[in-house]
Amino acid sequence: MTRPTEPILHIDMDAFFAAVEARRDPSLAGKPLLIGGAGGRGVVASASYEARAFGITSAMPMASAIRRCPHALVRSPDFAAYQEASSTLMEILRSVTPLVEPLSLDEAFCDVGGSVRLFGEPPTIARSLRQRVTEELGLPSSVGVAKNKFLAKLCSAKAKPEGLLHLREGEVDAFLAPLDVRDLWGVGAQTAHRLERFGIRRVGDVAATEEATLVRLVGKAAGAQLSRLSHGWDPRPVVPTEAAKGMSAEETFDTDVDDPEVLRNELLRLAERVGRRLRREGVAARTVTLKLRYATFQTITRSRTLTLPTEQATELHQEAVALLDALRLERVRVRLIGLATSNLVASRGSGQLGLLTSDRWRRLERATDDARARFGDDAVTRGALLDPEEGES
Repeated sequence: MTRPTEPILHIDMDAFFAAVEARRDPSLAGKPLLIGGAGGRGVVASASYEARAFGITSAMPMASAIRRCPHALVRSPDFAAYQEASSTLMEILRSVTPLVEPLSLDEAFCDVGGSVRLFGEPPTIARSLRQRVTEELGLPSSVGVAKNKFLAKLCSAKAKPEGLLHLREGEVDAFLAPLDVRDLWGVGAQTAHRLERFGIRRVGDVAATEEATLVRLVGKAAGAQLSRLSHGWDPRPVVPTEAAKGMSAEETFDTDVDDPEVLRNELLRLAERVGRRLRREGVAARTVTLKLRYATFQTITRSRTLTLPTEQATELHQEAVALLDALRLERVRVRLIGLATSNLVASRGSGQLGLLTSDRWRRLERATDDARARFGDDAVTRGALLDPEEGES
């Protein structure tokens, strides 16, 4: 059977975190709902469409969001619930095609070119998937159908909320031409401003500009990419179940912290969160990165690569603290602290240990994971994290 012309789907959940919370508590449905930290320095992780009508966006400071919409409801994130919903979503997608490339918890590309014999043409598959997500997950979604990944993702964004947009190959140029240059991947405010200074405001303007001119304006790599995307070209295949490039966690303090012991304690909390994710995904990290944002908003990172990869919170914490101590902060005020891992590999599990490494911590942390899975996240915690003045982040 001939491969369809537009075989790529991009499915994107609508206001995912907020929708999961509204599913759990139906009284929240249809109301301006904000998911994120409620403290003085909390940020919006997700906003319902009712909240977005007030100009609220993700990553906006929660205080600013509340000023825009004083009657908005605020809920703390429940990442375990979001992960569970995401797992079900990916199972639904993989029931149609093995070529599923997750981009995050709430979105993924699918190549359904080999599935049309069983499930119908790509738009039919897209409608079926949206219906199944609604029925089996109770959550809204939008889907784009196009000939490549760039166009499919663009279509799903234009279809929101709760829509489906099928872009046929012969319609690509007319579809792209009137769009703002910011709709092209990689075009942020700075690049857009530079292009606009030369009268390039729409995608059609980019397409009409010679690549050599674009290269002079924004650089060789960016100029070549803009030229390709403006014509709807994107040769990248869907890569199924691509491994995560890294896992991280961070905390913005309600008030600036200048006590190194408080920072070390927060790093332990973050190491617990990241280690648990690594173990759940069956991966280990070769590189540990410390992130600090000072009260002046200056942000720095420090990294080190390990001799052996690890998924243990204890080791992650030790490495991060070593990076912190090496900075010799001496009461520098810190606004945000983060711990990130990268260079992920398959977990060594019960395999090789370092000469000075005991298996005790590994077995203890896995037992802790089991206890939390059965009895909840608060069932087990470390004594160092029991300070009543420091709640769970």
